[in-house]
Amino acid sequence: MRLRLTEIFHSLQGEADTAGIPTVFVRLTGCPLRCRYCDTAYAFHGGEAWTVDAICERVRSFETGFVCVTGGEPLAQKGCVELLRRLCDAGLRVSLETSGALPLDAVDARVIKVVDVKTPDSGEEARNRYEELRRLNPHDLVKFVICSRGDYEWSRERLPGLGLPRGCSVLFSPSHEQLPARLLADWILADRLPVRLQIQLHKYLWGDVPGK
Repeated sequence: MRLRLTEIFHSLQGEADTAGIPTVFVRLTGCPLRCRYCDTAYAFHGGEAWTVDAICERVRSFETGFVCVTGGEPLAQKGCVELLRRLCDAGLRVSLETSGALPLDAVDARVIKVVDVKTPDSGEEARNRYEELRRLNPHDLVKFVICSRGDYEWSRERLPGLGLPRGCSVLFSPSHEQLPARLLADWILADRLPVRLQIQLHKYLWGDVPGK
C-alpha cells in the first residue's frame, strides 16, 4: 500500500497535549477542505508515493517515541488508517491531526485524535461532522481555531452540546495572523470557560518555515 507524502521531519510538537516534546511529523498530501487560515496549502498537491513500510522505517530512524500524522487531511487517503495502526504496533505514541470532516470509526483506538471543529471564519463550518465527536476517547482532543470575536462566541455556545467524553480536552487556538493570543486568553478567563488556550509554539520559534 502506498501513500502520497509531502514530508517527514523531526521537530518540537507545537500544539495539543505534548507541546514542546520532540516529535516526528508525517505530513500526508491532499485535503478536501480550503480553510481560510490554512498554513499548509503546499501539502494540497504533489508529494511522493511511499509505502507504509518505508514511512515506518523512516519514522523509526529519528529514534523518538512520538509521531504525529498530519496533512493536509491525512484521512483523505485510505492508507492512512493502516499507517496509524502500524505506527501504534511499533510502540509509538501516535497522534492524528484531522479536520473533523471525515469519519473516525476506522481509526485505531490507541491513536490520540486531535479533531478540529471548523468555525464560521474558517469558511468550512458546513463540513463539521458533530456525530463523529461522540466516537472520541478521553485521551482525544477537540480544537477550535478562533479568528475573531464572532468565532469565539460561536465556539463558546457550542461547547455544552458537543457530547464529549469526560477527560477529553477542548483547545481554543487563536489564528496566528488574525487574533492576538492575549485577547483570546482574556475572553476565556472572563467567561470562565473549561478550555485550554493553545498557541502554536512552532510559529513563535520558527515562523511559517515549512518542515518546522
